[in-house]
Amino acid sequence: MFDNAKMLWIVIKRLRFDRMLLIFIIVYCIISLIIYFVEPGINNVGDAFWYTFVACTSIGFGDVVVTTVAARILTVIITVYELAMVALFSGVIVSFYLELVRRKEDGTMANLVYKLEHLTELSTKELKEIEDKAKMFAKKR
Repeated sequence: MFDNAKMLWIVIKRLRFDRMLLIFIIVYCIISLIIYFVEPGINNVGDAFWYTFVACTSIGFGDVVVTTVAARILTVIITVYELAMVALFSGVIVSFYLELVRRKEDGTMANLVYKLEHLTELSTKELKEIEDKAKMFAKKR
């Protein structure tokens, strides 16, 4: 479990998604604060952050509705930005799973190559395992 979390973090760093996420959080906070100042219907910063969250997640409870043009434009911007972040995050997850599969295959292949290099040292059981893997591989082709 810890290894998978560590690998996910490596994939996130390699794809620079950590930076994109940090920028998104900063933009989210700035837009929330601007909406708080320009929208008369939002009475506190918490409500501004709540409204921005609801707009980003496309939930749209309707408990807070903006009426000014500036707040509406900012709502559109943050919503489109959030949709792009979700799409990018989907790519991160796919990359993570591809990396898991690649590492598993590399481990299996490295183990097989090692055993092939040391055939004379293998037990009967290990030789049987190699034979079974070879037969399984032949069936897949």
